Amino acid sequence: RMEGFGRYALPTGTEYRGELWDGMFHGEGELLLPGGGGYRALWVRGVPTQGKFTFADGLEYDEEKWHYCDGYDRRFYTEICSGFKPPGIPQLRNLDPPKIIPEGCYDCGDGFYNPKTRIVVDYKRNFLRNADNDEHEWILQTCRKAWDVTAEHKPKP
Repeated sequence: RMEGFGRYALPTGTEYRGELWDGMFHGEGELLLPGGGGYRALWVRGVPTQGKFTFADGLEYDEEKWHYCDGYDRRFYTEICSGFKPPGIPQLRNLDPPKIIPEGCYDCGDGFYNPKTRIVVDYKRNFLRNADNDEHEWILQTCRKAWDVTAEHKPKP
């Protein structure tokens, strides 16, 4: 079985880098996600005991001091770090410029969702998962959708 310091690639594209013991994550190690970000933790027999999740943009999740998008402050993390854009230039998501959403689809954060096929693909169009009923409803209610009609600014005469 694997022991010592090593790397382990999962079929999902996630990679573990850290200490192993008896074939399990054990000691200090980090799960690196394919889209960026990761989870650094102290593992005991494959179970994280202390850990911190960091998003791809550098935002660190802190369960006790989480003030990001809390209902009062709706700024994106990049807006917190770099400030707002000038008036009239919207920022629609944390990563700027936003990805162009395929027609009829939604941007669900880790890729695009097609409500007709109920399939989520990553931003490179690789299959991620089939959405269940709960995820389908959540995406339709909360996520950014491709425009059905092009909206253009028309100056007043």
